[in-house]
Parts: sequence; C-alpha cells; structure tokens
Amino acid sequence: MKAQMSGLKNSQGIRIIALTEAGHRLALHLQSQLEYAQVSYKPQPFTEQVQQFFQQGERLIFICATGIVMRSLAPVIQDKHLDPPVLVLDELGQFVIPLLSGHEGGANDWAAQVAELLDAQAVITTAKPYLKPLYTVGMGCERNCPEEELEQLLLNCLEQVGLTLEKIDSISSIDIKADEVGLISLAQKLNKSYQTWDKHQLGTVEHMLSTRSDYIFKTVGVYGVAESAALYTAQQATGESAELLLNKHKTSKATCAIARSYPGKRVEDR
Repeated sequence: MKAQMSGLKNSQGIRIIALTEAGHRLALHLQSQLEYAQVSYKPQPFTEQVQQFFQQGERLIFICATGIVMRSLAPVIQDKHLDPPVLVLDELGQFVIPLLSGHEGGANDWAAQVAELLDAQAVITTAKPYLKPLYTVGMGCERNCPEEELEQLLLNCLEQVGLTLEKIDSISSIDIKADEVGLISLAQKLNKSYQTWDKHQLGTVEHMLSTRSDYIFKTVGVYGVAESAALYTAQQATGESAELLLNKHKTSKATCAIARSYPGKRVEDR
C-alpha cells in the first residue's frame, strides 16, 4: 500500500525529479510507496520545468546535488510560509535533506517520513529539529455553536495534520468566548485546558496569520481568532516563537487552527 504523507500544508501532488539512471531507479522505487507521486526523469528544459512544478505548488523530491536545485529554484522562491516543501536525496537513497519550507511547509516532517520508507537518514538543519513540539488548538465560533460541531471540526483538522487528541496541549480562543458553553464543554470532555486571551495579546501575533479578515477585526478587534489564539497560546506555553501547523479551517459556525512551538531548554528542564 502506498504511504500517505501527513502533516503537510500543501495538498498538491508529489513530483520526484531524477537526473541519473541510479537516481531514476530510486525515484521509481519511491514512487511505488507514495500516493499521488509522479516521476520526471531528466526533464527538459530542466530549469524551466522544475520552476513550473514549484510554482504549481507541487511537493518536490530531487535526486541530485543540492547546488543544482538551489540554482534552479532561486529565482522563484518567495516565502517560507508560501513555498511548497522541497527535499533532496542522494542517488543511493542514504540521506534525505529538507531544503525548503522545513518547519512552515512541513518539509522536516516529510523528510523523516520519506527517510523511514527508504531506511535512510533524515538530515535536519533547522533550529531545534529534535525537540518535541507542543501543539495548541485555537477555535472561534458563533454564539451557542453546538459542541458536536466544534468537536467534529477539531477532529477533522487533527486528521489533516496526522495528530491525535493526545498530542494537543490545550484549546484557546478570544476573551469574549470565555463563557462559550460549547468550547468549555468540549475542552472538559477532551480533558484539555481552555483559556482565552484579549485582543491586545492576540494582536501581537498578527504578522504570523495566514489570512486577515477585516470583518472579524471590526467585530472583535483581531484579524483572525482561531489562528491568533493557537499561535499566542503556543508561544506563551513554551516561551519561544510559534508557527501555524494548520491554517484556519471553518464550518458555517466555527473556525479552527493548529499551531506548534518548540520548547526552549528552560521549559524542558522544568
């Protein structure tokens, strides 16, 4: 059975690019284990083709030298929050390097998953890669939103990033939801802490939001409740910076986002 890669923001397919016969054999082997994977062997014209794959949002696996990849993609790299994840493998399949969008795009986690499939070594170079992350859920909702709808939304979001309820540290929202019965009862049911923050506190993570709603800002004073709450809670819990693992997802009555933060040494040692 082909493996599904969890924890990735980008929902596009996977493109495996090889430049040598040995690399092509490895690409075909890897393709047989990954869903939605296509192999491009010596695509021509090379630079134009790989740039097109990248700009289409495809998750890329290169089996070649990292220098070739960087020189080819450099003109189209935009932002770590927007670019698709990129991995580089040696043609023997011994090492898997997350080259772009490590934390934000999920390339670090993806590299570990691919390395496991190949019995290879993931080479993680971003800060604090082996520390255990802390995950937080932020939620917003209409007044008196049913607990059942909130729970189903949360479970759907967790499934998308491959997390279980046990991995979640807390559920949070904005302070005007401090008495929201559905959120309170959901947190109690799941045995998670529930906390709320005021608009000034949530405003400190505004620059990290994936989208901004002027309507929400006019209503409650922040540009996004779920993402802001998830980010701010994770940041407060670890004392370190946070990042969105899952951008805001919504139903007709509720929103949900998931953030993570890698604890600093002082938090771990407590």
